[in-house]
Amino acid sequence: MDVQTLRLFRQVAAGATVTETALRGHLTQPALSRALRRLEHEAGAELFRRSGRLLRLTPAGHAFKRHVDLVLDQLDQGLREVGEIVAPGAGVVPLAFLHTFGTWLVPAVLSGFLREHPGTRFELRQHGEAGLEGELLDGTADLVITSGDPGHPQLHWSRLLVEPLRLAVPPHHRLAGHDRVRLADVADETFILLRPGYALRETTERLCAEAGFAPRIGFEGDEVETLRGLVTAGLGVSVLPLPHTAAFPAPHLELTDVDAARDIGLAWAAGRTLPPPSETFRQHVLDTVPRSSTVD
Repeated sequence: MDVQTLRLFRQVAAGATVTETALRGHLTQPALSRALRRLEHEAGAELFRRSGRLLRLTPAGHAFKRHVDLVLDQLDQGLREVGEIVAPGAGVVPLAFLHTFGTWLVPAVLSGFLREHPGTRFELRQHGEAGLEGELLDGTADLVITSGDPGHPQLHWSRLLVEPLRLAVPPHHRLAGHDRVRLADVADETFILLRPGYALRETTERLCAEAGFAPRIGFEGDEVETLRGLVTAGLGVSVLPLPHTAAFPAPHLELTDVDAARDIGLAWAAGRTLPPPSETFRQHVLDTVPRSSTVD
């Protein structure tokens, strides 16, 4: 079994199509298929079953993947540590974060760290919460900045900030001139929400339930800034964090009948020793970001 084939196996096992995996590995699809068949022959069991365009793991495949993940994680960590020994001060920190933090929190944290450690390089990825959890569990990222505790037994999480949430309304909305309103005041209006699976979607639905209603959903999206743009266009209202740019004129109103806020925290895999650059960055974030404070 060669390392490249194991990496290809892990990509397909994680849900990538054969076409996508072959492109990433600079292979033809038949060559990838042959490599996976050879791997199954060496493992002595069928590892995949076909489901439409995707290959799904069999029970034997799931068992095999757990050990492949451990082997590749250890190998990658060893290669990175060797590189850090050969080129001290030039380590790599794989960091993933919730996409809404890319315009304000992440740049501030990285710039502060790089002033003290200018030789460090970051591999950055943006996701929703489910994708961030996967980055840690797969070993693709060492650290993630996310909203809320993932609540996963294999992950550690530490709160950094509490970010207020506001009711975003169109510029000419009947409540636009107010500073503070009740969420119940818009119970009959159209809501613009993130798709299911995002923590902010779950938080919004919970807040609406606390205010005594279920939101009438008109639009669903994958990006907070897209939702903000739809609100600005007058297509509905939404519960969102405050914007960190002046690009969106939609008023963001404080809510008085619910505790509208979300936690922001740093997470890492339990039981995994971080390489020195990632551990140094983890300590920097925990020491310099004022934990449990509120950011407006």
